[in-house]
Amino acid sequence: MQAPSSSSAQEGGKKPYLGYWPTEAWTNFPRDLMAGAVMGGVAHTIVAPIERAKLLLQTQESNMAIRKGHHARYTGMLDCIFRIAREEGLPSLWRGNGSSVLRYYPSVALNFSCKDLYRTILSGGQKSNDLYTAARYNFLAGALAGCTSLVVVYPLDMAHTRLAADTGRTEMRQFKGLLHFLKTIYRKDGVRGLYRGLPASLQGMIVHRSVYFGGFDTAKDVMSHESESLPFWMRWVIAQAVTTSAGLISYPLDTVRRRMMMQAGLEQQMYAHTLDCWRKIYKMEGLGSFYRGAMSNMFRGTGAALILVLYDEIKHLMDLTMPGAANFQPESVHSSKQDKGDNGQ
Repeated sequence: MQAPSSSSAQEGGKKPYLGYWPTEAWTNFPRDLMAGAVMGGVAHTIVAPIERAKLLLQTQESNMAIRKGHHARYTGMLDCIFRIAREEGLPSLWRGNGSSVLRYYPSVALNFSCKDLYRTILSGGQKSNDLYTAARYNFLAGALAGCTSLVVVYPLDMAHTRLAADTGRTEMRQFKGLLHFLKTIYRKDGVRGLYRGLPASLQGMIVHRSVYFGGFDTAKDVMSHESESLPFWMRWVIAQAVTTSAGLISYPLDTVRRRMMMQAGLEQQMYAHTLDCWRKIYKMEGLGSFYRGAMSNMFRGTGAALILVLYDEIKHLMDLTMPGAANFQPESVHSSKQDKGDNGQ
């Protein structure tokens, strides 16, 4: 079947959906990839101590060193941070950050670039004036982008969790570093061990990224409907609200996926599968355990909110130096501008 010509597509008012990859998707993809990578690692490194505290609080009931009494349980974020600095040394607050940054650069770059790519593909390159339709594309594109990046970087995500949860001084730790962790888990469980907890992680990612990306883009669409652009501070407020909401809504799912990760390489498994993990946490620890470390996650979310806003700023700066990406506009935008011009004559 012959692809429709550009003139026929224009006459129909819409670009074909199936089998059509809009030029805008691939024109902007390198820009979006670079913009996502530029600001990801720095922001993540700044909040790394809070991230480690959050992971320790979240997984301590599955941490064998704590369960066996080698380390006392942590009572909160500040207790966790001060004890790590006192017992393991100040640099240990950034333990696991190396694997986290290695994971975060491709993860952030893929998340943002794929989000824009999927949204462009879903919309067929059209800019919809219907907020409901645009919101649907935003939320779906965010979920798909999150799942795509998760599958690619999952072994590094697991390494980050396990290294951050590995307490004690150097000689007492289970893993010496990233490569030692990957070799140890692969030798014991194979490739499957490096993807332990993936189903639970995908569930959490669908919820979190759809709200995180979809909520931010949709809120921007709603608030900028009557104006050309939103000021930086307003976009930051939106980003902070969306980041906090996404984190709280998906936090129980994140707790379950982290607990499943903690089982990799262990001979005796605490949880048979994801549903068993949900059941045992609720039965043995109570509902509050699903939200253990959530306060730390809210503080950490400030960095994630900043990333959303800075991503827009970096894309704008790159548009100034990559005019080919900035000059492309979907046909619906051209036609609407032409209509306005005709009406004004």
